[in-house]
Amino acid sequence: MLDKVLIYSRLPKSMTQRFSDRFDLLDTGGKPAHEVFPAEEVAQVRALITAGATPLGAEHMDRLPALGAIVCYGTGYDGVDLKAAAARNIAVGHSPGANAAAVADVAVMLMLASTRRLVVADAYVRDGGWAAAKPSPLMKPPPSLAGCKVGIYGMGAIGRKIAARVAAFEADIGYFNRTRYSELPYPYFPSLDALAEWCTVLMIAVRASAETTHVVNADLLEKLGPDGHIVNISRGSVIDQDALVAALKAGTIAGAGLDVFAREPHVPDELTTLPNVVVTPHIGGNTRESHVAMQACVIANLTAFFAGDKLPYAVSASSAGSQTA
Repeated sequence: MLDKVLIYSRLPKSMTQRFSDRFDLLDTGGKPAHEVFPAEEVAQVRALITAGATPLGAEHMDRLPALGAIVCYGTGYDGVDLKAAAARNIAVGHSPGANAAAVADVAVMLMLASTRRLVVADAYVRDGGWAAAKPSPLMKPPPSLAGCKVGIYGMGAIGRKIAARVAAFEADIGYFNRTRYSELPYPYFPSLDALAEWCTVLMIAVRASAETTHVVNADLLEKLGPDGHIVNISRGSVIDQDALVAALKAGTIAGAGLDVFAREPHVPDELTTLPNVVVTPHIGGNTRESHVAMQACVIANLTAFFAGDKLPYAVSASSAGSQTA
């Protein structure tokens, strides 16, 4: 008999199909389990799979009396109440580094699109502006990335992949992280404020937590300056979205490339109508290779749990304030 595993978040079937021959999946379609399945079946659930950003607190855990493992599909786990899980002896696992390369690719894509005004340039051609020799104030030559100062906030697996890619553009790289890494060749800055004052492009690659919520605010954007661009591939909660809109409208910063937002999938018109913003629908880790790697981590975590072993990709309660991603 296969072990029962609850699909807690709304995940596409294509993402969970690989698990179906190993586990007895109870897919709620994103609804509370007790509304979809009989109480006696829910009571047998010992493990669940969730998207890391989906809220999963003590009250949700208590509705699953046999729950012993929460396995996040992806690297993030910000939606999981780690302290509540630890208090109930529930192990939490994730897929560290599995999508780092893919997310870093999107970060660089957004950096290029924002600094080189790709969306504006594309529209200029499609709308006939180029053929008609219409003036476009946004088409004035931007600074080169060669010699550009790129700051990375959060130097975990994703941050390091971003740095490796940015280095190919002959840009100067600096970083801020809660921990300084002596093995890295890049200058370390003592604070996020100091990094923002130094750089022209600020890459947000920090893990979401209470500590990092709205850490990018109006004051920090002011420090980034009128030539500055911000790229966020982390979580929307890291940036004060209202402050960002105001800064983009006022010219406090030059532009932004955003793959994540405060209330996904809802993106305010104030952002989507601005010409100096590039937006994508949280596609950072969405490559075939990333999903294969993340699924392998999920399977490894679940297999270990049901065998009575420790999760190979476990998250500890002390990780709640981690600043690396």
